[in-house]
Amino acid sequence: MSLSTTRSDDPYFTAPEGSIGIHSVPPLDPTLYRPTPQAHAFLKEQLGLKADKALKQHIMEVQKKAYSIAPYPCIRTFTFTEIGITAYPAYKELLKIGRERKNVVFLEMGSCFGQEARKAVADGFPATQVVLSDIKGELMEMGHELFKTSAATFPAHIVPGDALDPKILEANPPVYEVPDTPYPDLNALVSLNPLRGRVSVIYASKFFHVFDEAKQTQVARALGGLLSPEPGSVIFGAHVGAEEKGLRAFTSLNTTVDMFCHSPESWTELWDGNVFKKGTVRVDARMKSFETSDGSVEGLDWAVTRL
Repeated sequence: MSLSTTRSDDPYFTAPEGSIGIHSVPPLDPTLYRPTPQAHAFLKEQLGLKADKALKQHIMEVQKKAYSIAPYPCIRTFTFTEIGITAYPAYKELLKIGRERKNVVFLEMGSCFGQEARKAVADGFPATQVVLSDIKGELMEMGHELFKTSAATFPAHIVPGDALDPKILEANPPVYEVPDTPYPDLNALVSLNPLRGRVSVIYASKFFHVFDEAKQTQVARALGGLLSPEPGSVIFGAHVGAEEKGLRAFTSLNTTVDMFCHSPESWTELWDGNVFKKGTVRVDARMKSFETSDGSVEGLDWAVTRL
């Protein structure tokens, strides 16, 4: 397929040689469609499709359209069909919080098509209390096309925008008491800032590693400011990490870039004592490898829970 190289609203289209961008984007490859048994079963159930051929055809049609908008590796490699959220210990807490708390909010950052949040909804989390955020609003809207839903049948709230833009997500100190202000109208959200101190669970997987160290700190502080002070409120996810904090070379799409990686120790120090007052959260962080189209990558699997 042919991709435009003239767009200026996306870093992929303006990235210089030596970085991952439009110049390094390969064509789509249908042989990369290898859904896990869990993802395959979930997609068939959600779409009501029994035939594997029909399922693959539908997914590839949506993929082709999405790739013309956002030619990202996660689109090319069908990562947008994967369900990884259920593997985290915090997932059970997410579902429990959804059942037991009043005015609960679940925020997925870098949500793309929102398939992870849709799995949580299928498992019982109220869709009306889900907020999806991604720099590419078109991809979140295309989640309806992928899953054959509408805003009426899947009433999650979509907040497009750049996580580094303070008009979308401002870095505020954490809240240590439940806010006494009126609960925000989720239907009226145009940024994440009204959710300060209101979000019960935040899921941010394969998200932080796109930023350098300073920006990771900025985003961590901003998300920490959103998290509810109620004990058990949690932020969790995974991203590329390292045994020792620092830059490491990472190759994708035949391009090698330097990526800043936290270690389990530095990630713990960031949240417990920097973002939050020391001793007010529990940080669980461990190294765990995950597979990509470019091979196995060392990742950081983590959760930050308010005490």
